[in-house]
Amino acid sequence: MNAENVNWLAVVVSAVSAFLIGWAWYSPLLFAKAWMKASGMSEDKITKANMGKTFAFAFLFTLIAAINLAFFLADPGVTASSGALYGFLTGFGWMMMGIGVIAMFEQRSWMYILINGFYWVVSMTLMGLILGAWK
Repeated sequence: MNAENVNWLAVVVSAVSAFLIGWAWYSPLLFAKAWMKASGMSEDKITKANMGKTFAFAFLFTLIAAINLAFFLADPGVTASSGALYGFLTGFGWMMMGIGVIAMFEQRSWMYILINGFYWVVSMTLMGLILGAWK
């Protein structure tokens, strides 16, 4: 874990990639209706929310996740394929399971866990691929 081995442009690009995945994932193209039902979200709640604040903090949190993953993948021997594998393991083993634990206590549905958890599995896998490939 050496900051000198972190490609900071790749970190930003990987965070942006997760945002682009989220745009599609939570849109009508993919899971918008199912996610809204599972999370108790409504169009009315969305229109009343401060979306600037929501997107700003969501990007900040995603950027921190990318930085964290980049430090784990900073070893020069990490490749695109091993980065993708480690990203997948991070997304599935840590993030999806963390969402699952919280969701169980909040009495959320399996659909909630699957939609939100697999968003992070896909996002972290792509982030790992980018960080591993772009040294």
